[in-house]
Amino acid sequence: MTIDEQGLRRQVEEFLAAHDPATTERLEFLRARYDAGLAWVHFPEGHGGLGLPQAWQPAVDALFEAVGAPDNGRKTNGIGLGMAAPTILRFGTEEQKQRLLRPLWTGEEVWCQLFSEPGAGSDLAALGTRAVREDGDGDWIVNGQKVWTSGAHNARFAILVARTNPDLPKHQGITYFLADMTDPGVEVRPLRQITGEAEFNEVFLTDVRIPDSMRLGEVGQGWAVANATLSNERVAIGGSAVRENGMIGVVAQTWRDRPELRTPELHDRLLRLWVEAEVSRLTGQRVRQKLAQGQPGAEGAALKVTFARIAQQLSGLELEMLGEDGLRYSDWTLVRPDHVDFTGRDAGYRYLRAKGNSIEGGTSEILRNIMAERVLGLPSEPRVDKDVPWKDLAK
Repeated sequence: MTIDEQGLRRQVEEFLAAHDPATTERLEFLRARYDAGLAWVHFPEGHGGLGLPQAWQPAVDALFEAVGAPDNGRKTNGIGLGMAAPTILRFGTEEQKQRLLRPLWTGEEVWCQLFSEPGAGSDLAALGTRAVREDGDGDWIVNGQKVWTSGAHNARFAILVARTNPDLPKHQGITYFLADMTDPGVEVRPLRQITGEAEFNEVFLTDVRIPDSMRLGEVGQGWAVANATLSNERVAIGGSAVRENGMIGVVAQTWRDRPELRTPELHDRLLRLWVEAEVSRLTGQRVRQKLAQGQPGAEGAALKVTFARIAQQLSGLELEMLGEDGLRYSDWTLVRPDHVDFTGRDAGYRYLRAKGNSIEGGTSEILRNIMAERVLGLPSEPRVDKDVPWKDLAK
């Protein structure tokens, strides 16, 4: 049966009539919403969706928010919702989808990302974490170290890339896994940042056992699966569906509330950044629609580069506008937060935390190379290690 937008609204209203958010237990409500296909409406039926356009999702979310429906922990589980879920949907087996997607969406199981390593950040394909199959057809035994892992201290599962064949060139010998962070051999240590917090972690993997049933995609095809994940990551970081969301909203509200801080020069800069943020938002909507149709592309790189630049410029503008007030810093205590809170902290925090925006999710320098080669069609940089077996590369 084909559903139009009005039909979708009626379906939400019928669901709410049967599941009153005021009297239904939180987890029971979220599980029922998933089962009704109202979790992410663009996902297929049976996996939390109805196979509808992704552009309709904000309207559905607004209807639930208007009646005080419980939240599924979007801030805490951003990696799971924005990166792991679409990758599992595209590459996972039916058993993996049935086991993992529902508790991921309800927030019962938080996810993290085990990609970057001390020697493989911008050059992710150089990763050295090894996964060796026991007895040729048993479990995979994983050893290595990952770094800059957001939320690993709260995570139940992780998306993991590891090297399964060191005899092949670096892009070809990688396999993608879904790892249980509670398994023996997984050690998580905090990494303190310039903000004082430790939202990031380093993760040590020592003889961690992963069943082959938790491999995502074919053996040796991990680079292709990882690229799909990274495309989703860049869109998740760089794209907002709501006007004046995030940093631009905070700075614009300060401008409205504090007329004594205004100058013509600051006004000009703020207007220019507001327009750029709005263009980025609209571009993000188009890119998300392509992703929903299974068409990840290099456009996400441009979106993420733009986001990082605008966020850093806006945080600097906010400090200038606030003057002495911008020098205050509320708290530099070492804490391990469950999410990044750009809008709920002070200007000093936003200024420091924005410095990481051009590093996390792919450095701006690497993303500009991707844009140049895959979008503009410019010649690629010389890569002398492209066809060399990974084991023969300088470490």
